[in-house]
Amino acid sequence: MASIAVSRRNLLATGACALVGAVNLPGRASAGPFGGRNVTNEEVIRKWYAGWEKKDWELLDRLLADDFTFTSPNGDDHISKSTFKTRCWESQIDFIQRFDLELVMGRGDDALVKYLCHTKNDKSFRNVEYLRLRKGKLESIECYFGAQSSFPSAVSSGQK
Repeated sequence: MASIAVSRRNLLATGACALVGAVNLPGRASAGPFGGRNVTNEEVIRKWYAGWEKKDWELLDRLLADDFTFTSPNGDDHISKSTFKTRCWESQIDFIQRFDLELVMGRGDDALVKYLCHTKNDKSFRNVEYLRLRKGKLESIECYFGAQSSFPSAVSSGQK
C-alpha cells in the first residue's frame, strides 16, 4: 500500500471544498422533526389545518386518501371520508376560526400534532391528533380531545 503525503493546508482545503459541495447539493435539507425525506409530510399536515382556516373542503379532500378514516372519543370509530365530511366538517366549520399548531412532530409516516383551536365565539380548546400519512396523503386521523371528554368540550363549557 502506497503512502501519500498531504499537507495540513491541502487537507483543510479539501474538507472545506467537500463541505461547500454538500451544502450545494440539490434537494432541501431539513433539521426538523420529520427529517429530510419526510418534509412533504409536514407540509401536508400544515396544509390540512390551513384548509380548515380557509374553509376549503376541496383542498382538504385532495389531502385525504380515498380510504381515509377518522377516529375520536365522540363515537367516531374509523369513519369514512364522506361520514367525516358530514359529521365533522359540516358541523364544525362554522365554529372554527384558526389553529395554533403548538407541536408538530413525526417519524416516518406517523405524526403527532397538538393544537389550540380558536373558535368564532371567542373560545378555545386544545386537542392532540395522531396522523398517519401514505404517499403524501392523510390516511387516518385519531383525535384525542383536551379538557372534558366530549367535543366540543371547551367550546360548550365556555373555557378559554
